[in-house]
Amino acid sequence: MTLNIHPSGPNSDGAAPTDGERLPAAERRQQLLAVGRQVFAENGYHDTAMTHMAKAAGVTKPVLYQHFDSKRELYGAILTDVGDRLTETVFGAALQADGPRDQVRMGIQAAVKFVAANPYGFQVLLAAGSSSDDEWHRIAQVWRNSMAQQVAELIVVDGMTRAHQEALAYGFVGMVESMMSRWLEDEDRQLDADQLADDLTALAWSGLRGLS
Repeated sequence: MTLNIHPSGPNSDGAAPTDGERLPAAERRQQLLAVGRQVFAENGYHDTAMTHMAKAAGVTKPVLYQHFDSKRELYGAILTDVGDRLTETVFGAALQADGPRDQVRMGIQAAVKFVAANPYGFQVLLAAGSSSDDEWHRIAQVWRNSMAQQVAELIVVDGMTRAHQEALAYGFVGMVESMMSRWLEDEDRQLDADQLADDLTALAWSGLRGLS
């Protein structure tokens, strides 16, 4: 199995193998999560073995099992980690904005920047969302629900019910998710990250401005 290592660091995707180098436990865990995101994204859950994972990370299987008892535990940890970090990144940015339009712009920019740095992690999260495995699907839905619930809080229109806010919020999250997924599939990447963020912001804000 040949992996094309993503050049970003261990807090992003595709950390380089360490080939026996000793790392502190917390740093090793992050490196294994980073490698795991890439291996699972490129091979899928069922076609990945812990042997592949250990080889890609440059560690022995006993070292890998010191941190994760099974492939299933590793996969679940990756899904939870990516979902939590994406949510925190997006709303951490949005909360620093001065007004509604800035909240939309800064939140979307943060999301696109995160996905650009974590393409494998985002692909794994999307795959889990359509998985027939109840646990993986649930974890992906927790992330999606969290995003939508927080977006709903930003949709403030006189007289609008909470159910209406949530319906719009899920539509917003779905649009952003779909466009970023398609962007990752384009190997030529003719649309750069800044343009993608600008387009998403324009679409979202135009839609929100039309609400009454």
